[in-house]
Amino acid sequence: MRTFLFTLPFVLVAGAAFAQGGPNAASMSCASAQQMVQQQGAVVLWDGPNVMGRYVSGQQYCDVNTFIAPAWIKTQDNPQCLVGNYCQQQNQ
Repeated sequence: MRTFLFTLPFVLVAGAAFAQGGPNAASMSCASAQQMVQQQGAVVLWDGPNVMGRYVSGQQYCDVNTFIAPAWIKTQDNPQCLVGNYCQQQNQ
């Protein structure tokens, strides 16, 4: 019981942090968003009210049955920033 009570706050904080997602693209420059995707390989960015997306720098960050497609999002300084790619499912 002690262990449970001790770990509960950490689990709740971790869950809240996970629910927040990634940085808000609307508050970033296009270059910053592009750099983040390139450096991290795969990034979750908020790109609209209550909308987030996962952006990747290459095919290696996608599942086997997917391919990459260009990802354009709105950033602070560019309404159509080519931030990287997203993983799209192949039609079967």
